[in-house]
Amino acid sequence: MQDPDILDYLEQIMDARSIEDVWAIHIETMAGYGFDRLGYGLTRFRSENSLGDPQDRLLLTNHEPDYVHHFIDTGMYYNGTMFRWALENEGACSWRLISERLAQGALAPEELEILEFNRKYDVTAGYTISFKSLSKRAKGGIGLIARRGLSQDDVERIWQHSGRTIEAINNAAHLKIISLPLIGGRRPLTHRQREVLEWVGDGKTTQDIALIMGLTPATVEKHLRLARSTLDVETTAQAVLKASLQNQIFVLNA
Repeated sequence: MQDPDILDYLEQIMDARSIEDVWAIHIETMAGYGFDRLGYGLTRFRSENSLGDPQDRLLLTNHEPDYVHHFIDTGMYYNGTMFRWALENEGACSWRLISERLAQGALAPEELEILEFNRKYDVTAGYTISFKSLSKRAKGGIGLIARRGLSQDDVERIWQHSGRTIEAINNAAHLKIISLPLIGGRRPLTHRQREVLEWVGDGKTTQDIALIMGLTPATVEKHLRLARSTLDVETTAQAVLKASLQNQIFVLNA
């Protein structure tokens, strides 16, 4: 197996202008390493007992629709062995962990159900990467599923040869994704909504913003109210924070 051109990959990723573009490039590159199915997840609003509102999360996958419906849409993934590992750890982990826990009799009934479900779809070998974060509220990770016909032993040989490179380019894709607007399942802010939130973030009052933008204070308040509704928050301060975390304001390509 010949490794993809890493410099070419990095140039494409850095030039990408949307999450969709990054994801398409990444899918093609990872398939070159033998991982033809991927599952990426990101939240910036994690709490002690929650991953945040589902509409504020980003989930990317190229799994077949039937698998996505049963495994992701129903929330089955939340009890997955590797998913739980990713929540509590950082770095890369072999799916050999699953077979080791199975041999020890350490898998919970929900994990056993997922194990059997994944076998039906040939999701049996791979690696999981849990990305580092500077925020306790943020967490991102990706599951790399080996193409059909490859065993976990085959995957270990791939990882021994190219594991550091694979982990590095997944980190590059993750860093690019989090630099782009992340709106999850919600509609994006309009140009006016972004503009008024940016002025609020700069410390301007409603009257200041009205004068700067040539609007009435009532119109500024309307845009702020709609921005709060779009972002599903109660206060304008929360709206500024959330829009900033989602890279919807103070960015050149918004």
